[in-house]
Amino acid sequence: MKNIQRFHQWLYRGGHPNLLARFLNRGFAVVHSLGIAPNYMVTLEVIGRRSGRVISFPLAMVVLDGERYLVSMLGKEAAWVRNVRAAGGHARLRHGLLEQVLLEEVAVEERGRVLKAYLRLAPGARPHIPVERDAPLAEFEKIAAAFPVFRLVPDRMT
Repeated sequence: MKNIQRFHQWLYRGGHPNLLARFLNRGFAVVHSLGIAPNYMVTLEVIGRRSGRVISFPLAMVVLDGERYLVSMLGKEAAWVRNVRAAGGHARLRHGLLEQVLLEEVAVEERGRVLKAYLRLAPGARPHIPVERDAPLAEFEKIAAAFPVFRLVPDRMT
C-alpha cells in the first residue's frame, strides 16, 4: 500500500503531473468520456487559459444529497482549477453523454463533507490529501481551504 501511495505522489510531484501521469490522464480521459468506467468517473473539458484549446481532465465526481461535485486533489494550483476559473466556470462534462455545466466554487466552510466523501471514492487522491479517509469531519474542515471544491450545475448560458 505504501508503494502505491509513493507512486501516486511521484506521478504528481510538485503538484503537477509528470510525463507518465499526463499520458495516463489522456488515456483515462478517453475511457471516462466513453462512459465505460464507473459512473462517478468523468472527463471535464474546459478551454485552456493559455492555449485556447479544449483540454480534458479525468476526475472523480462526488454525489452528495443529489448535488454533484468535483474536487482538486492537487489543490488550487492544479491546471484544471486554473482553467475553470479563467473560463468563468463554464465547462463540459463527459461520461458517455456530453453535458454543458457551470462549476460553482463551494465556500470553504462547506467543503469538509465533500472532501470526506471524495477521499472514500477516489483512492488515487489519498496520497495527496493529508487526512485519513476515516478521520472525523473536523479534520477535513481543517484542510478544506487548500482543496478547491466545485458544485456542478447545468450551464444555462450555452
